[in-house]
Amino acid sequence: ISRCDFRYCVALTLKKMSSGAADLRQRKKQNCTESDKMAPEERNKENSKLGRSPKYMLVQRFAKLFFGCLAAVTSGMMYAVYLSTYHERKFWFSSRQELEREITFQGDSAIYYSFYKELLKAPSFERGVYELTHNNKTISLKTINAVQQMTLYPELIASVLYQASGSEEVIEPVYFYIGIVFGLQGIYVTALFVTSWVMSGTWLAGMLTVAWFIINRTDTTRIDYSIPSRENWALPYFACQVAALTGYLKKNLNCSAEKFCYLLVNASTYTFVMMWEYSHYLLFVQAVSLFLLDSFALAQTEKVHEVYRIYLFSLIVGYLLQFENSALLVSPLLSLVVALMLSKSLQMNMKKSTFVSRLLKIMYIYLVLTVAVTLNFLLKMFIPHKENEHLLKFIEVKLGLNTTKNFTMNWLLCQESLQAPSQDFFLRLTQSSLLPFYILVLIICLFSVTQVVYRRICGEPLKETVKLEDGRIGERPEIVYHVIHTILLGCLAMCLEGMKYLWTPYVCMLAAFGVCSPELWMTLFKWLRLKAVHPILLALILSMAVPTIIGFSLWKEFFPRIMTELTELQEFYDPDTVELMTWIKRQAPVAAVFAGSPQLMGVIKLCTGWMVSSLPLYNDDDLLKRNENIYQIYSKRSAEDVYKILTSYKANFLVIEDSICNEVGPVRGCRVKDLLDVANGHVVCEEGDNYAYSKYGRFCHEIKMNYSPYVNYFTRVYWNRSYFVYRINTVISFQS
Repeated sequence: ISRCDFRYCVALTLKKMSSGAADLRQRKKQNCTESDKMAPEERNKENSKLGRSPKYMLVQRFAKLFFGCLAAVTSGMMYAVYLSTYHERKFWFSSRQELEREITFQGDSAIYYSFYKELLKAPSFERGVYELTHNNKTISLKTINAVQQMTLYPELIASVLYQASGSEEVIEPVYFYIGIVFGLQGIYVTALFVTSWVMSGTWLAGMLTVAWFIINRTDTTRIDYSIPSRENWALPYFACQVAALTGYLKKNLNCSAEKFCYLLVNASTYTFVMMWEYSHYLLFVQAVSLFLLDSFALAQTEKVHEVYRIYLFSLIVGYLLQFENSALLVSPLLSLVVALMLSKSLQMNMKKSTFVSRLLKIMYIYLVLTVAVTLNFLLKMFIPHKENEHLLKFIEVKLGLNTTKNFTMNWLLCQESLQAPSQDFFLRLTQSSLLPFYILVLIICLFSVTQVVYRRICGEPLKETVKLEDGRIGERPEIVYHVIHTILLGCLAMCLEGMKYLWTPYVCMLAAFGVCSPELWMTLFKWLRLKAVHPILLALILSMAVPTIIGFSLWKEFFPRIMTELTELQEFYDPDTVELMTWIKRQAPVAAVFAGSPQLMGVIKLCTGWMVSSLPLYNDDDLLKRNENIYQIYSKRSAEDVYKILTSYKANFLVIEDSICNEVGPVRGCRVKDLLDVANGHVVCEEGDNYAYSKYGRFCHEIKMNYSPYVNYFTRVYWNRSYFVYRINTVISFQS
């Protein structure tokens, strides 16, 4: 082919594509206009049959919308107040000194809040951001971009709001910070309320969702244990995105509502990506749900692909604003979205109900998966990335595909959040009646969806409008999406207990929607073929009676417990940690570097501002290696080995925690010292028995004896019941 012919072919192809896109936009606009015109006519016909005037119906709809919105907002506000009250009763926050308040932030939470404090202390916001992006005052011998590495956008926003609103003279920084988080949790609950309301058509479902969410708070949120954690900032935006996506997927939606939902999906998806470093994994699960929904032609393809474009836009903008975060480029979400958009042309031929279209459907699914896996492999090959390699290694070991003696991997496997869920989890969900109703609703919806998919394979088209008497709840695209989404999240939650905080809120929402939806009951009665009672009447009665009975039983059993929680004064007091922090601030040199467990180092950084040698962060290979090396203070290593490790990080003081050194854990092989013995080869397993051997005793025990050679390298300068602080000698004195 000559160059001119090639140019002509390309121009012709582009012309066809542009004309096709224009036709698509025109058809979409025409359908939208037609639906807007037809909807009032159909409603007027219905109203005239029922003897109701349009004005009466308009007032009724407005009243329903007003009281529903009022109930949603009130539920969110009451939940935020409940969290604030519970937090005050638990920690006595208002009667504590600043140091005692800060000690309540543990582990990674302490790090996040410490950077919020640094931003407020900076002479200007620009200077504060610069110091965070070029931070060399947190970890010894290491300059980090804290904003990128720790996703500090929530702290940036909180500090801007605190200073711009003039709150310095009104409220303390810590109250402002936790107030924002509690307010976001209120938005989280409101979004779940709205999602259940949109799906069922009644705000009674929203009330039941909120009730189940609060009653099962132990399994729906981690707000009690870790206020500043990234998911507490991010998941409310994801809940808003799910609520908007639910409305966006609905059939016969008027143009104004569709545009509003589209814009809300855009804004919430982008914000979610910016707030949490692992957000793209959760969006990947959502994208798989939409992919399966679209593969069986159960939703409008144009809408689904618009959501794919939103994903693509959010990833690109997130990559640029997160200082070229390579983890977003090698994420499975990007590979899947690109593969779906490349395979879109093949899907256009699947609308015809022929044998060829069924084959194309199978080819389409196979093609998308093949292209996505190949593209992800190529991206990882050519784009340098180290952020999430440890996650892949962890998955390999978790699935039994590999074994390791590595301390970090085994320590992660021993974490409770990364274990399979316990029986207590299912028992709690059953006692609150959530799990039985969720299983009932899921089975009915799943069977209905299976029937619809079978009809689609046989060539039967979907109905434009599904009426109550049809009993086909599986034909509603938003319902199918939520069924697939909860199943995928449920599979993850069955493997990792930490995933229950993503799954359980949507279990509350789906169960509440089901028991309050007349369509679900009508679908069940269609299968049972009721004759004695009119099925529509019975469905309407049950959709009101069942949630009312559930609500009264929950009120009777759980409301007294919740009120007891709010009236009971709990006590959180850690005098040993307070004494340690006070000693460091008074006695330690300003330029001192402290070494110890990463969790304690986070608290020291927050409460004192002193530099530390490690942090409780698990997204950086260098920090993971540091943590493992410094944990050697609890291993059976010589004083000289530990001294060399600590001085290599320029540490001046060593803090040994008695709780780790003398740890008596429920699982013997998961104690820090046991994991270190395995990693260092100090444990041999023979015929099911473990034999420990080493030339040296356990360092954290031996150093307390104050004999040579330990006193040559380390000098004890402070101790209490929980902590022993040693100065690392710069000049070694060999004394007997």
